[in-house]
Amino acid sequence: MDQQTLWQHLVKEAQDFAAREPALKDFLDNALINQPNLESVISQHLAKLLDSHFLSEAQLSSVIDEALSQESGIMNALCRDIVACYERDAACDHYLMPLLYFKGFHALQAYRISHWLFTQERHMLAFYFQNLISQNFGVDIHPAAQIGSGIMIDHATGVVVGETAVIEDNVSMLHSVTLGGTGTDCGRDRHPKIRRGVLLATGAKVLGNVEVGEGAKVAAGSLVLEDVPAHTTVAGVPARIVGRPTEAEPARSMDQDLDKQQ
Repeated sequence: MDQQTLWQHLVKEAQDFAAREPALKDFLDNALINQPNLESVISQHLAKLLDSHFLSEAQLSSVIDEALSQESGIMNALCRDIVACYERDAACDHYLMPLLYFKGFHALQAYRISHWLFTQERHMLAFYFQNLISQNFGVDIHPAAQIGSGIMIDHATGVVVGETAVIEDNVSMLHSVTLGGTGTDCGRDRHPKIRRGVLLATGAKVLGNVEVGEGAKVAAGSLVLEDVPAHTTVAGVPARIVGRPTEAEPARSMDQDLDKQQ
């Protein structure tokens, strides 16, 4: 879905909810209906959520606006993230819900701003955003991590993504997932590489510079210390292959069965 079509869906949903729930009318008018575009919505909304004693809402919004104006890929990814939530989260029955209410989505979009700042060598401000994200959403993503689009972080509390981690497109993860490092050598490539279409279930821990191959599934509570082949299901502590997913990209279906038939 392109950005303009998504924007039309969002406005229509907001108008419908405002008519059905008068208590939310002022909120929806200010947050979305009276805004000129989706960029303005996300800038204002994130700034309100991240507002701090040291950087005001206006200052935060200015930084976010700057990032969005200079890096079009942020909005492209944001739109794909909204669609991912709508298609994969059984509790998400409107496109509006992640945009306004889902902290996993908010943390991911705020990370995208911090990552842009990091690529511009504005490291201290990037880390300030990281700290705000952690404090406000319970999600800790290093601004140097590389994250694709079409990402869903469901519930999100306790998610940790390290400095040299890579998450490719169309990945889904649930709360308490850790993509952690090993060793203390600064600058060493020490975090996981999560390939396209992977599903990381609740509490999965992937540690070290290991690869979770395309279309793989990591079961809840598993500890991954070695590479996971593409299109396999792993479970346990430490994780071992227990089957194969029934679909090419298990992140899309969110089916957490262990798929023991091989």
